[in-house]
Amino acid sequence: MAGLSDDLRLLADGLSVGVIRLDLDLMVRYANPAAHVFAGRPAGGLVGRSLMEAFIDRRIEELAETARRSGSASGELTLRSADGLSLVVRARRTSDGDATWLTLEDVSELRRLQRIRREFVDNLSHELRTPLTNVSLLAETLVRESEAAGEQIPARMRDRISKIEVETGHLVQMVSELLDLARIESGRPMVLLDVVDLARLAAASADRLRLFAERQGVQLVVEVPAAGVPRVNGAEERLGQVIINLVHNAVKFSPDGGDVTVRVDVQGSTVVVAVEDRGIGIPRGSQDRVFERFYKVDRARVRGGGTGLGLSIARHVIEAHGGRIWVVSEEGRGSTFSFALPIAAPNGTPE
Repeated sequence: MAGLSDDLRLLADGLSVGVIRLDLDLMVRYANPAAHVFAGRPAGGLVGRSLMEAFIDRRIEELAETARRSGSASGELTLRSADGLSLVVRARRTSDGDATWLTLEDVSELRRLQRIRREFVDNLSHELRTPLTNVSLLAETLVRESEAAGEQIPARMRDRISKIEVETGHLVQMVSELLDLARIESGRPMVLLDVVDLARLAAASADRLRLFAERQGVQLVVEVPAAGVPRVNGAEERLGQVIINLVHNAVKFSPDGGDVTVRVDVQGSTVVVAVEDRGIGIPRGSQDRVFERFYKVDRARVRGGGTGLGLSIARHVIEAHGGRIWVVSEEGRGSTFSFALPIAAPNGTPE
C-alpha cells in the first residue's frame, strides 16, 4: 500500500484504535480492521471511498479538512450510523503534506460508565439531602435545649449532643459537594447574572458557620474595608458556596482555640477574598495537588473527613467566573486560601 510499509500495516492491523490514511482529496487509501468495524463496513470496504461516503458524517470530514489546513484537529462525536458509537477522532497532516492520518478511539463504554456514575451521585445526593437536613435541624435543636437545661443534663451528654451536631454538619457539607460535582459534570453552564458584594457575602457566609466553628473551639474573624469593596459579576449562590467551603475547611484543619480569619480587599482590578487559618498547614509537595478532584493531603489528620471535592469545586466555580484561586501554606503554621475576581465595570461588565 502506497505510503504505508508492511511493518506499519501489520502494526496498525493489530490495534483496537481505528487508523485511516487519507490522500489530498480526502479519499481513504488505508483503513485498519478497527476502522471498518467503527464504520460498519466489511473488510476492505473503506478503501477508495471518500471520507464522507465512508462514515456519512460531515463532522469527521470537517476534522480532516481542518487538519489538512492547520496540521492537526481533534473532536468527539457520536456516529448516527453505528448505534450511537462515541468516538474520539484525531486528525494529523503528514510532514510532507501529502496525506492525513485519522485515529478513531471508541469511548462509548467510558461515556456510559461516566453517565451511570453521574446519575448515581446525583440521585444519591438528592435522596440524602432531605433526611440529613432534618437530622441537622434536630441536632441543632437538641444542642440549644441541652444548653438551656444546664446542669439538669450531665456535661458528658451535652458534649456528645454537640459532637452529633458537628458530625452532622460534616455530612451535610459532603452531600452538598456531591451535588455540586453532579452539577459540574452535567455540563450545564453557570449563569453569572448577579452583581455581587463580596464583602457582604463573606460576612454572611462566615455567620452561617459561626456556630459550627464555636463547637470546634475555633473563633471566626471577618475583616472587610469600612468603605466596602467594588462589586463583581457572578452567581452569588455559587460564590457563597466557595467561601463556605474554604471556611469549613479552615475550621476542620484548625486546632481548638485557633482563629480563622476571612479577609476581603481590593488588589488592582480585582477583589480578593482570603481565608487564613493557623492549622496544620499543607506539605510543600502537596500544595500543587490540593485543587485536584478527590485529592486529600492526609486523611488521618483531618477531623470530620470529607470527600476531597471541595477545593476542586471551588476552583471550577472561580475559574468559571474568570478568576483564579491559590493557596499559600507552611506546614505546622497554617494556610491561606485566596481567590480573586475581576471588578465589574459601571455598566456591569468586568473591567
